[in-house]
Amino acid sequence: MATASERRLSAQAIAQAIAERERAEALVTGESLGQVSSQTLSNLATIDHATTLPVLQPLVGLDKEAIIREARELGTYETSIEPDQDCCTLFTPRNPATHSTIAQAEAAESALDVTALVELALASVETLEFSWPEG
Repeated sequence: MATASERRLSAQAIAQAIAERERAEALVTGESLGQVSSQTLSNLATIDHATTLPVLQPLVGLDKEAIIREARELGTYETSIEPDQDCCTLFTPRNPATHSTIAQAEAAESALDVTALVELALASVETLEFSWPEG
């Protein structure tokens, strides 16, 4: 079973490919340091190593209550709590690694055809348009 960091590395590779296609200059993620056991400083550094783009993490220092408050203000809270079978719920190990290293992630990735996986993901990308409340 893949670790949370390994899954996030794959997500970063896909996000970078989409960003390049869309001519974006950075990635924005929702990690918050320490919010879940896999979001440690060493894991975030390992995950960010997977991309050559800057990774912006606007929530990194916020606690859970501040994030919930912000989601409510943006109007995204109700969507964020909908039950869904995403990779976080389906494949997260009971005891996630809290201190991954770049070497460990690269070793795990070497067993995968990352290029083919990214291409497969890109072939199924669905674009949605959102508008945010004025504020």
